[in-house]
Amino acid sequence: MKEFKSIDDILDFAIQSEQQAVEFYTELANNASNNEMIEVFTQFAKEEMGHKAKLMQIKKEGSFEIKGNKPVDLKIADYLVDVEVTPNMSYENALVVAMKREKSAFKLYTNLAAQAPNETLKNTFLSLAQEESKHKLRFEIEYDDYVLREN
Repeated sequence: MKEFKSIDDILDFAIQSEQQAVEFYTELANNASNNEMIEVFTQFAKEEMGHKAKLMQIKKEGSFEIKGNKPVDLKIADYLVDVEVTPNMSYENALVVAMKREKSAFKLYTNLAAQAPNETLKNTFLSLAQEESKHKLRFEIEYDDYVLREN
């Protein structure tokens, strides 16, 4: 993980990561082959935009709090092989990519929380990690319903 020299460095890195997530889900939506996939990935792009906005607010105002319960982890993504993103990928493969991406985002925010210079920023990153964990859970449930139940 990158070494940060200031709170602004941490926040800039997190903001950039959220922007990459917005672009990733937007691209998946643009390349999706059915309306269901388009809708799911468009919604996730919007949620990632919300995370980016929260981080920008934190940078501007100095604090922000996200509350909620810790989501369940089905750990489905832990047992799936990596899938390459392609323009005409199947819904199943798109779900695998999304699960793994959300798992990585969770780890990123957990690591950023460990490096946070104060309790407020630490709690903010832990809250964002929780949000990413919720996203992963939603993809895991969809994968379970769509893929595992059909087999």
